[in-house]
Amino acid sequence: MSFLIEICTDSVESACVAQDAGAARLELCSALSEGGVTPSLGLINSVRANTDIELNVLIRPRSGDFLYSDTEFAVMRRDIEIAGEAGADGIVTGILRSDGNIDLERTALLVEYAGPMSVTFHRAIDMCRDPLNALNDIIKAGATRILTSGQARKAVDGVTIIKNLVDSAGDRIIIMPGSGIDEYNIAVLAGSTGAREFHLSGRRTEESLMTFRRKGISMGGSQIISEYSTRIADAERIRTVIKILAGIEI
Repeated sequence: MSFLIEICTDSVESACVAQDAGAARLELCSALSEGGVTPSLGLINSVRANTDIELNVLIRPRSGDFLYSDTEFAVMRRDIEIAGEAGADGIVTGILRSDGNIDLERTALLVEYAGPMSVTFHRAIDMCRDPLNALNDIIKAGATRILTSGQARKAVDGVTIIKNLVDSAGDRIIIMPGSGIDEYNIAVLAGSTGAREFHLSGRRTEESLMTFRRKGISMGGSQIISEYSTRIADAERIRTVIKILAGIEI
């Protein structure tokens, strides 16, 4: 079995770059500076029209925690329907209970709503009480894979938990490390975790073409570094990661 690279993207341009660089799958979202939220229908449609690799859409109605109200859950259900109608191959989502455990009942419902699309349970697992107990609940819910940093800020710092999840999961579900993965740590993660799928953004900063720049005003919060630069997928970085993985013996 070979390695698979999923690229997290928030634009049509980045999606196209990721595909051309050799990525096997896209995770499409918006507001990456807030950890990602559900992208618009227009963005989903445009990415689907311009790429033909596997496309998974993030279903997250807001930033913040993963404890959702009934109203928010209804939004998630409709967003799943919209993603499917737009040609998505899978969704990426996750729900916790207030006690820090997986909301098994409502996660299972999301899996049901998504069918026949695949379901990735996202990094809500990194905010849960016990990742190994969560693993079993997520499997019971019927998800296809789990995206995790091993309950660390970056996956390279969560290697021990990621490996424990991979070993415990066996063939029951895919464990996909993500967060801070790049060409400098991918070999360590691949060699030490046993994972076969990896999630990264592989981005670079691109300066705005604006010549007039209004100073002293920000359109976003403190996480927005500059109104006059964007982060887009970098083909060379993605190709480098793929090349490194190709040289690792499984």
